[in-house]
Amino acid sequence: MTSYAVKSTLPEADLKTVADALQGTLMDLIDLSLVAKQIHWNVVGPRFRSIHLQLDEVVTTARDYSDTVAERASALGISPDGRSGTVANGSAIPSVSEGWQPDTDAVRTMVTALEAVVGKARERMKAVGPVDPVTEDVFIQLVGDLEKEHWMFQAENQG
Repeated sequence: MTSYAVKSTLPEADLKTVADALQGTLMDLIDLSLVAKQIHWNVVGPRFRSIHLQLDEVVTTARDYSDTVAERASALGISPDGRSGTVANGSAIPSVSEGWQPDTDAVRTMVTALEAVVGKARERMKAVGPVDPVTEDVFIQLVGDLEKEHWMFQAENQG
């Protein structure tokens, strides 16, 4: 069997730092999209429609960035792992309750989930900055977009 490996342009030590950051973020983003969809399907209450639609925005953002992060990893010779077991064991997001979720609980859950993902992404952004500015740029954009979602859910929680 022939193996085709993509070779990285980064030194091995730097590659390890970047690989850990990208893989951790990939797991968080996949889980964020799943958490947002789970809540999307189960949110109930007077603000159902607005929160339902807002959750789809988070799903789109998380899915788009998970692809960006995975492709950045691939470009550097890092094989991304988005398998369900890997994500379940490695995500920074606390588990979500099953069943119907009142709109206020749904908003609180999303604030918590987004805080977890943004917090980890900021740590990883600092780690990769000195060794790979290209990957750092991916994190800068990601954090900006997720902080926007975090702000919008926090604003929903003021009622």
